[in-house]
Amino acid sequence: MNALIFSDLHNDWGRLNQLLDLEADYYFAAGDLVSWSRGLEQAGQLLKRRAGRVYVIPGNHETESQIEAMCERYGLANLHARSIEVAGVHVAGLGYSSLTPFDTPGEYTEHDFERRLEAFRELRPLVLICHSPPKGTLLDRAGGNRHYGSSAVMSFLQKQQPAYFFCGHVHEAEGVQDRIGSTIGVNVGKTGCLLDFDKMTITTP
Repeated sequence: MNALIFSDLHNDWGRLNQLLDLEADYYFAAGDLVSWSRGLEQAGQLLKRRAGRVYVIPGNHETESQIEAMCERYGLANLHARSIEVAGVHVAGLGYSSLTPFDTPGEYTEHDFERRLEAFRELRPLVLICHSPPKGTLLDRAGGNRHYGSSAVMSFLQKQQPAYFFCGHVHEAEGVQDRIGSTIGVNVGKTGCLLDFDKMTITTP
């Protein structure tokens, strides 16, 4: 039983097709399928060939309602602020980014993140998928050693220690791994990451 997790395609339909060509039991899109909400119909049309196995959260370039509408139209599942169970493992998703200077469609305050993450506090074992990386880690490090992640996400990881954490948002950190205590974190980007639920191991597709 495995899952392919990816993010930040920003209308790269060629790459999305390549990812969907890979065989997996589940496909998790961790936000920013498009840029500035434009292209969601094209994204849905492509994702529907894996309908029933695709779970989506909004990035900062989509809203929750837009993702919900796309999922309903194309037979996909909205995982934003929700969780499912796979092979005895809880998989929870939370989209949006921290506040940006650009006023993108999907942004939360740190209080918003904290409040919504609270719903996942009792889930064990847990795999958490967020669009935003944890602040101050290798997963959110951009050029000039700048960090754009969420302090609330970081606090949740430090306290709850999920087995794995997957994110995107900061493109410069694509493919980077980091540890937050016992939690293994990966900024998946458009390269993506494969999680084997039986062995609880990760590989690059």
